Amino acid sequence: MQRQQSFTTHDSGTLYLVGTPIGNLSDMTNRALEILSSVDLIAAEDTRHTQQLLNYFEIKNEKTSLHEHNWQEKAPELVDKLLAGNNIAQVSDAGLPSISDPGKELVAQAIAAGVPVVPIPGASAGITALIASGLVPQPFYFHGFLPRKKQEQQEELEELSWRPETMIFYEAPHRLKKTLANLVEVLGGQRQVVLARELTKRYEEFLRGTAEEALQWAEEGEIRGEFVLLVEGKKDGSGRTDQAGEDSRVELAAENPEAAVQALVDGGMKPNAAIKQVAKESGQSRQEIYKLYHHIEEENG
Repeated sequence: MQRQQSFTTHDSGTLYLVGTPIGNLSDMTNRALEILSSVDLIAAEDTRHTQQLLNYFEIKNEKTSLHEHNWQEKAPELVDKLLAGNNIAQVSDAGLPSISDPGKELVAQAIAAGVPVVPIPGASAGITALIASGLVPQPFYFHGFLPRKKQEQQEELEELSWRPETMIFYEAPHRLKKTLANLVEVLGGQRQVVLARELTKRYEEFLRGTAEEALQWAEEGEIRGEFVLLVEGKKDGSGRTDQAGEDSRVELAAENPEAAVQALVDGGMKPNAAIKQVAKESGQSRQEIYKLYHHIEEENG
């Protein structure tokens, strides 16, 4: 097991993962400012965006870009600088590096090279939204961005449909309506959801209701701002989060696939999504479950 010693002298520099504000610059911590002011180099997701932050706090340190399009070339270069004794701070455009943002590759390579990696805590949009959502905060499941293509997104939602935890997603304004439509189609319109918009900013807003109501809101108005989408976990018939019910559900899928599909449909899931879920849990093909549910008999040749 690899061990990282704290408060010791290293021949290499240190990689600092610095949290930055998600909107309100007053959320910048003193420790983050000290690190950004003292390192040899700041690796930023978008140097122009980060420059605005640095200008506000009058930080003039050198910076370089590290993003999803250049990390393969850039990360090894930064590791070499760290091994040569340079201290580097890594930042994303907002929040914590590596959380739905570029950065994890540099962290992995730095650790592999024996470079100390030190997190500097800061704001996180997902957790900020969760604690004010009114949904069950523990346990929760953080997912981040869903796939953009409709079929891939629906398949991902089907995989998540039975999770008992409150689920946290990020979504851009121009994709929110389609994501909510897929959510209603796959998970049903009665799931409780919360849309957290423009967190910590002037127009911060929380919209709470069912998935169906959220979709209606998105269809009727102009959608602006970055969103955190929170979705309640799957509940059993008593209204409790169905954490213990998964084993019995899988058992039903194996013993009586037709009844398992019907139970999912009765709970608000679309038949095709329910068929796919039962097929996965029972180990049978989707075609076989489809025939059982629709009472289609094989023709004898």
